Parts: sequence; C-alpha cells; structure tokens
Amino acid sequence: MNDPLIARLRDTLGPAAVLCGEAIPERNRADATKLSPSLPAALVLPRTTADVSSALAICFEAGRPVVTQGGMTGLCGGAHPGEGEIALSLERLAGIEEVDTVAGTLTALAGTPLQTIQTAAEEAGFLCGIDLGARGSCTIGGNVATNAGGNQVIRYGMTRRNVLGLEVVQADGTVVTSLNKMLKNNTGYDWTQLFIGSEGTLGVVTKVVLGLHPRPGHLETALLALPDMAAAIAVLKRLEREFGAGLLVFEGMWREFVEAAVDRIGLPAPFAEPHELLVLTELAPGGAAAQERVEEALAALHEEGLVTDALVARSGADAGRLWAYRESVYDYGRFQSAFAGFDIAIPRGAIAEAVEELRSTAASRYPEYLQVVFGHIADSNLHLVVGPTDLSVPMSGDDKLRVEEGVYGVVRRHGGSVSAEHGIGRTKRRWLGHSRTPEELALMRSIKAALDPKNILNPGRVL
Repeated sequence: MNDPLIARLRDTLGPAAVLCGEAIPERNRADATKLSPSLPAALVLPRTTADVSSALAICFEAGRPVVTQGGMTGLCGGAHPGEGEIALSLERLAGIEEVDTVAGTLTALAGTPLQTIQTAAEEAGFLCGIDLGARGSCTIGGNVATNAGGNQVIRYGMTRRNVLGLEVVQADGTVVTSLNKMLKNNTGYDWTQLFIGSEGTLGVVTKVVLGLHPRPGHLETALLALPDMAAAIAVLKRLEREFGAGLLVFEGMWREFVEAAVDRIGLPAPFAEPHELLVLTELAPGGAAAQERVEEALAALHEEGLVTDALVARSGADAGRLWAYRESVYDYGRFQSAFAGFDIAIPRGAIAEAVEELRSTAASRYPEYLQVVFGHIADSNLHLVVGPTDLSVPMSGDDKLRVEEGVYGVVRRHGGSVSAEHGIGRTKRRWLGHSRTPEELALMRSIKAALDPKNILNPGRVL
C-alpha cells in the first residue's frame, strides 16, 4: 500500500479496482497449472477498456511488469503471478455487446465466459465454433490469447479461425481497434492475427468479434473400436469423404486410457473385449434418413475390418455415457495426487510410431508411472497424462523433468509441436526450441521488443 505506483493506480481507477495483500482472492494467486500460489503486488480489476489503458500506461511509465488474467484455467503458468507483478484481471470486463444476426457475428468483452457466448449464439440461432472442457470458467479473451483449440477443431478450426475483429490495448496504453465483421477485408497487415496466440505478451485483448456458424442438425454419436492407428486414419478419411463438414468430432483413446477409465474411474467396460484404440465421433449428416446413413457407413467399415465393434447412441443420455469415457480424464484427481500433463502435436502419419515410442520411453525411463494417451486424432493433437500410480508417491520437480525430457524428445524426433492448443506460458518455455528454429525464436523476440520495448507484458512467458 506504500508503493507509489499502486497508490497512483488506486487514485486513477478507484480503491475498489485495486486490491492488495490479503484482499486479493485466492483465485488470482494461481492458475490451473498447480504451481505454488503467489501473491501479486496488486490486483487491478478494470471494468472498461479505458481502465485497462490507464492501468497499462501507468505501469509502462514505471517499467512495472503486468500479468494478464482471465478465467485462470490455463495449464502452462501463463496467468500465474510472479513476484512483484501487477495482476490485471479482466473478470469484470465482461458482457456481450452485440449479436448481429445479419452479419452472423457476436461481439463480446474479453472477460466474458465462453459458455455465456455459446448460450447467446444458440439463442440467436447460431453456433459458436469454439468449445473447450473449461467452457464454464474460461474467458473469450483467454481463448484468443492462447489460440485455444478443443473438441470441434476438425470442423470449426482453432480460435484463430473464428475471430474476425479485436480491440487490443498495447503495452503503453494505446488502444488499437478493428472490430471487423467481414470475412473479406484485405487492407494491409492483419495485425489482429499477431495478437491471437501471443499469450498476453504483446498486448491485452479487451474486445472480440467472433464469426458464428449455422447450428448443425441432428447429431449422431458413436464409439468405435479399432484395431490400430492405421485403421483410425482410414476411418477418418472415409467419414470425411462421406459426411464432409458433417464430421464434427474424432477423438482417440488408446488402450491404457480406457483401462484407467474403467479400473480407476469406475466406468463400465464399453466392449466385452479390450481394444487398442477407441474413437468417439460425432456426425451431423443432414438431410433425410440421417441415422440410417451413419449406420450404413459404420456397417461398411465393420465389414472391411476397419471397425471391430461400435456403440451408437440412441438418445442424449446414451451420448452422454459415450462422452464419459473421453471426459474421464477430468476425474484423475481422485486417484492421482500428482501428475504431469502434456499437450503435443504429431503429424498424422507419424502418430502410430510416436505412440509406440512414448510407450517404450515410459517403460524404460519411468516404469513406476501410469501413462495414458488420448486426443484429437484428426487435428494431430495428442494429450498425455503421466504420474505415479501409488497415491502416496510424490512427483518431484526432477521426476517431472525426467518425464518431460522423454516426451518432448519423442516430439522433436517426429517434427511435432510441444504445444498443440494450451500455449507455452512459463512451464514449456524451455522446450520451445524443440518445435521452433533459432531464426523463428529470434523473429519472435524482435516482435516482442517492437511492441513491448520495456518487457512489461507477461514477462518470462513464451520467451
């Protein structure tokens, strides 16, 4: 409270907008990365873009580092406050400004929860193409900052593909606005794309214009048992050819993941016999006899030996039961007190080899750990969870480093990405060179220096 910068922030924004010490809520002291909580020097809670601009201008003048916070659901430490940092939370900068049913767009403030946006889009007869498991708590500003992915990327793309316009506050408080609603707007540099996925290191997103999509018709949900990854690719290609844009979801779950869902989470075994790979798929066939079209397509795949067995949902409750296998990972905290999570990408053609290499790496380097693999096969995105099977066994920093070296070594050998959709933040920074060349990293540093010359925005994240 004796800090002159904090006093100036309170004088400018009002005492209720700048909290210090024990007045700072627990939620603003740590994100979902599970790092030890850290108390920021102050928590700033702006309600308007002008407030954000004023706060950044004050911090820029003083050279004070600022960490931007949204829903605090990040898994890479990007929003986790560091010592001496000012936490800038956009939780009060929330609300939907407009749903334009003619243009098919939605404009929202950055702190608006994703689920609120999804509901508004649905009520207007549209669909928001961004969907994540954390939809109820993550914010659209955070989604943009991390270029979030999710379950429906195969159909609607990453967040980047859904954004038409942005309002951003730069490090020195300058507000840059392009609330574009048009698909075609070829007027020089598209600066908005530079801020999408920059994780708050180049500017603070305060407003977003999303392009909305027509709502799909009736959905058919099925759980497919497959003999191997080669069959999964063949099935994916066939469904893409048969249903085109009607293929919305293609989620893979390898044997160990399904075993954990049954043995540890307590779900019933989906099939009488275990299988190497299960795929959860959702299709919106459109037109007449949609259910029959899907059943005929799956029957043909079964006759060819590409699908060993299948469960097709007959109701919404059935679909929920099938989705429970994919979402069982959210209950891992019940049987694992410590684990390392990975969000990697491997080129489609190398996924089978990479999974086998990940298995052999686990067996040789950390055999005492459970490792499961699942993910968005169509998007080349694999998720891994690795951790002690014995609840009483801790996972030290050295243990986690040993696992990271093994996993990211496989990623590097296959020309993959150390982060498919979660971002880099603080925790993956040391591994970024596994996926980016020295020349690319130098270019990133040049861009950062140009837009944030005092390095006050999320310092130590990404770079």
